[in-house]
Amino acid sequence: MNINIVKSLFYALLLGVGLATYSPNTYASTAAYEDTHAYIDSFPIPKDVEHLLFYIQRDPNTNTICYALNVDKGGRLDLGSPIHAFWIRYPEGGIRKELNFIQRKFAYGINTKKLNDGSYDVRSVAYSKLPLKLKKDAKGSYRVYANIDGKESVLERIFIRIGDGGTFWKPDVKYIELKGIEVKTGKRILERFKP
Repeated sequence: MNINIVKSLFYALLLGVGLATYSPNTYASTAAYEDTHAYIDSFPIPKDVEHLLFYIQRDPNTNTICYALNVDKGGRLDLGSPIHAFWIRYPEGGIRKELNFIQRKFAYGINTKKLNDGSYDVRSVAYSKLPLKLKKDAKGSYRVYANIDGKESVLERIFIRIGDGGTFWKPDVKYIELKGIEVKTGKRILERFKP
């Protein structure tokens, strides 16, 4: 499948899924917060999500896609599918829902590949240009790592800012923001880029 078609489907899903639960009054003050961290930081942070690795949030609502370590009842990692992605639908009372087929295959799903060192290469099905790595930290806990602003970091959140322009098939993605903790210093780190 042509990569441009896949990207268009991804952007359409970002916008389309958001519009399904959008209310005109949901973010009456969005313009006042545009491009500020106050707006992004007003989104809910997933709580009580066992084995949460990172999450994605985007306009125009607070629905959140969580990525958690996929372990069995004994705490053993599922080697064939080490990460489980699902929704927390905050506008619907915070209920959890599985991603549907289209969301898994074209928008929010991930592909993983086990590497020789026991870590996993992790790639978004919609934006494979951003390499992520699932591996154990110094304490033996799995984390997802990304290069944020050129520094190895534990990834916490991805935020996708969608503007008012664009079309259903190609919304106006203003930027993607990565937020995490830099491994070397332990300090919070942010990076924004336009895909």
